[in-house]
Amino acid sequence: MDSKWRIMALLAGLAGLTGLATVAHAAPGGVRVAVAQEGVRVAVAQEGVRVAVAPQGQDLAASDDVVVTVTMTNTTGATQYLLAWQTPFGREVEAPLFEVMRDGAPVPYLGIQAKRPAPRPSDYIALAPGASRSASVELSALYDMRAGGAYSVRWRAGAARLYSRPGTPQPGMLAEPEAPAIVRVARQPGAAAATPALPPAPAEGGGLSYSRCSNAQQGTIVQAVEAAQAMAQDGEAYMQKKALAARYTGWFGAVEAQRATTVAQHFAAIREAFQARPVTVDCGCNEAYYAYVYPNQPYRIYVCRAFWDAPPAGTDSQGGTLVHEMSHFTVVAGTDDWAYGQDAAAALAADDPARAVDNADSHEYFGENTPYQAKGSEVSRVSGRRGQSPVLLLEGL
Repeated sequence: MDSKWRIMALLAGLAGLTGLATVAHAAPGGVRVAVAQEGVRVAVAQEGVRVAVAPQGQDLAASDDVVVTVTMTNTTGATQYLLAWQTPFGREVEAPLFEVMRDGAPVPYLGIQAKRPAPRPSDYIALAPGASRSASVELSALYDMRAGGAYSVRWRAGAARLYSRPGTPQPGMLAEPEAPAIVRVARQPGAAAATPALPPAPAEGGGLSYSRCSNAQQGTIVQAVEAAQAMAQDGEAYMQKKALAARYTGWFGAVEAQRATTVAQHFAAIREAFQARPVTVDCGCNEAYYAYVYPNQPYRIYVCRAFWDAPPAGTDSQGGTLVHEMSHFTVVAGTDDWAYGQDAAAALAADDPARAVDNADSHEYFGENTPYQAKGSEVSRVSGRRGQSPVLLLEGL
């Protein structure tokens, strides 16, 4: 490996994946926007992977695609593995891998967010020592980039995780990316300032409908929705009692008032959505996922192959999958996918409670509550004996 990168990695002292680029997009009607060339800024992870994001064009008309090149380089002396869906190297981008800002305001992600089964060895991509891999990504289909202005694009903190081998994550390999550069671009005369896109207002009226579902599938979905409603109601009731013990801390981490309030609000919103909003379940997906949604398109949930093999309730169940997906909608809880699976979600709760509170699988496992954990009386995972666990009483949730 180039000694230059070794020296930079040691000096940077970073442990993450990050990159930054800037791109300008024309205002509606073809009015062009002047470009402020920031160039490509790259952060180097100490004994990790560096990511560079570079725009393929910087002075774009309203009708132009917004394409960036993403390059990942392994700066270590060992092969590193990444999950394909956490990179731009799969069939298409299926997660919010980028943080896009327009004139300092966040730009909504428009793509899918999916609940996935546990990864298989074939789901990983290997980067040999010193190797690089690049891909082009068209961003305007994934982010709302219709308005004119200056866009700052960077690799999103926590969007990918490194593994020493499939299934074995690397501890301490990821860090927050450096702050994005501020790019100020003057509008051409006559170009009106665009209003940022907002998520649609919640639809009124409850009820369950189907799309592309057989009679047998509709019967399964009714049971799954009933299980999801029960999980949401139980989760909300637990949070309202304000006595938070291992059921909470196991999935959301150390108890802190603001985070606990957020979880309580999330479960109230999930319960309300299942009870009072028009939920549509679409059975046409043939992917290996459990399900997916478009976060800005409530309340339509697409169920996929893994969903039909899941139990109605319990761990990674049909009901839990619907809780997971409902939590993704911007008008409900706006959660993300920081970790998949019980082991990864439990580790996230211990290491990063702020992200656990924003993690869809954490909400699902809290709602499924398997193995069962009652308020203030917990079952030890080590000894299996019943005993009294410490509880924290919170006021004002």
